[in-house]
Amino acid sequence: MKAAVFHGKDVGLKIEDIPVPQISADQILVKVAACGVCHTDLHYIEHGVPTFKKPPIVLGHEASGIVEKAGAGVTNVKEGQRVLIPAVLTCGRCSACRRGRENICSAMTMVGNHFDGAYAEYVAVPAKDVLDLPETIPLEEASIIADAISTPYHAVKNRAQVKPGDTVVVFGCGGVGINTVQMASATGAYVIAVDINPRKLEWALEFGAAKTIDATKVERVSKEIKKLTGGGADIAMEVIGNPKTIVEAFESVRVGGRLCVVGYTPEVISIVAGKIMFKELEIVGSLGCRPVDYIPLIRMVEQGKIDVKKQVTHRFSLDELGKAFEVMKEGVSLRSIVIP
Repeated sequence: MKAAVFHGKDVGLKIEDIPVPQISADQILVKVAACGVCHTDLHYIEHGVPTFKKPPIVLGHEASGIVEKAGAGVTNVKEGQRVLIPAVLTCGRCSACRRGRENICSAMTMVGNHFDGAYAEYVAVPAKDVLDLPETIPLEEASIIADAISTPYHAVKNRAQVKPGDTVVVFGCGGVGINTVQMASATGAYVIAVDINPRKLEWALEFGAAKTIDATKVERVSKEIKKLTGGGADIAMEVIGNPKTIVEAFESVRVGGRLCVVGYTPEVISIVAGKIMFKELEIVGSLGCRPVDYIPLIRMVEQGKIDVKKQVTHRFSLDELGKAFEVMKEGVSLRSIVIP
């Protein structure tokens, strides 16, 4: 089969012919319909972030497809079934999983990180983790539910705890950020979207933002937010992973407000601890999505409350994967998918 194999930062990605994966008794072989192109893969390719499995490894962790073959012990799915493959797979046995916090499972594995992923014609995954996709959801576009939609769903619902009537400011309007806007808006919040890219701010309005702020056109974003909201947002959500932006998001919340950090950075941030105490501020992190949340999320997509089709702005063949990363870096794509 054809696959995009990552050979490490010095060599990069190569499109190669490799054997179709063999499956064990509890696994299924999925013929990939599409795989979303995520910024996480750029961290491996260009920024030196190591994959758990040493290269060579097939990348790609945001996939949907058709079950081609099921292992001898598989009973929950059948051949020919349309499925979504969650980006992160959980053990179900560790203390985090037993407490219902599977998204921070101590033994979690990630597709295209711990084992070969879905920038390929076929991928092998445990049958227990996949989810059924209704016929009414377009199969290719459904791939982005695996990460670009599920991550903000968990962030908005479980970690930021957005409620109807809340004022929510979202810093960063990339693929995950736009869905944070969309999810918070669907919850009934008044959403302010912040970015430096005018096109992304236009997208934010299309996906439910009530107001946008171009960070390049104001002296300080937090001051502008406090002016617009009469003292600060109820909730700020940082979906970039930039230390400066995280601090600015922290400064933009009202007394008693909440900051939810969704973006990843390995760098240290500097905030005034006294403000946390005197203003009773909350700071929470958010990672991925719990398995239990995928079913209501898929239902929201099926009911049209979350639009997946409009989010896919670019489509590429596997041979064109490099172009998908280029449009991402240029900021002209909302979400791209690769169709093997």
